[in-house]
Amino acid sequence: MDIIPTTPNFVADVANIDIKTMSHEEFNQIYQAWLTYGVLRIRNQSLNEDSLQTFSARFGPLEEIPMGRLPESQRAKIKNRYVTQLSNIIQNGKPIGGLGNSEASWHSDMTYVETPPPASILLGVEIPERGGDTYFADQNAALAAMPRELVERIRNLKIKHDAAHTSIGKLRPGYEPFDDPRDAPGAIHPVINTHSETGNQMLYLGRREWAYIPGLELEASESLLNEIWSYAALPENVWRQSWQPNDLIIWDNRRVLHRRDDFDANSRRLMKRCQVLSKIA
Repeated sequence: MDIIPTTPNFVADVANIDIKTMSHEEFNQIYQAWLTYGVLRIRNQSLNEDSLQTFSARFGPLEEIPMGRLPESQRAKIKNRYVTQLSNIIQNGKPIGGLGNSEASWHSDMTYVETPPPASILLGVEIPERGGDTYFADQNAALAAMPRELVERIRNLKIKHDAAHTSIGKLRPGYEPFDDPRDAPGAIHPVINTHSETGNQMLYLGRREWAYIPGLELEASESLLNEIWSYAALPENVWRQSWQPNDLIIWDNRRVLHRRDDFDANSRRLMKRCQVLSKIA
């Protein structure tokens, strides 16, 4: 197995490994590389949903897929409750997965809950010829790029992370629309987060839309959030993943923002994702 950094501190390729047969020692090397580089890419991994789940569960207990008010009769038909399908493909008049083909804005996964998933694992299955690339932004580097005066201004502030909208801006089922970010439901987290395993500090922003800094007037919150976000995805701190079938990407949701390009609605895109449910021991 070879670990090949893209930059000294952010993103690495893991080569010459089959994750279905890797040893405990090899997984520990991958785990440490994930902590070091934030994003890992492992190409040529032919996985079914069960093997994707088995690998992902080595990072910690997994979150079940969102099933909402789906009746138990329908839940029983789901082959794997820990693998979420992200897709624009329509079967029998219904989408087989979430997010469709729209552009997704910068975000971290599920930061609107009290304990967001620390690890996200995404497998490329069907890839469109053009579009659908995923971008990752290093929030260690984002904080380091900030003027020290701004860092001190935000050091003890928090952000409320909107739970009502998806990363493509759609209102989630069960939520009522609102016009004021102060009315948004969601968890509150420090603007500057300390990584629970590495001890490094980084920006922790969630997503820009409908965010609010408690204690500030709305205009002041909007202005300060715009200033903070201007450092979140500087070009020199962003890496672009152009997908190939059987690419596996693992990212540290505590450290990394990501977004997705849109793509032609007539193309087919199918991704499969697992998320770690709780803080890794």
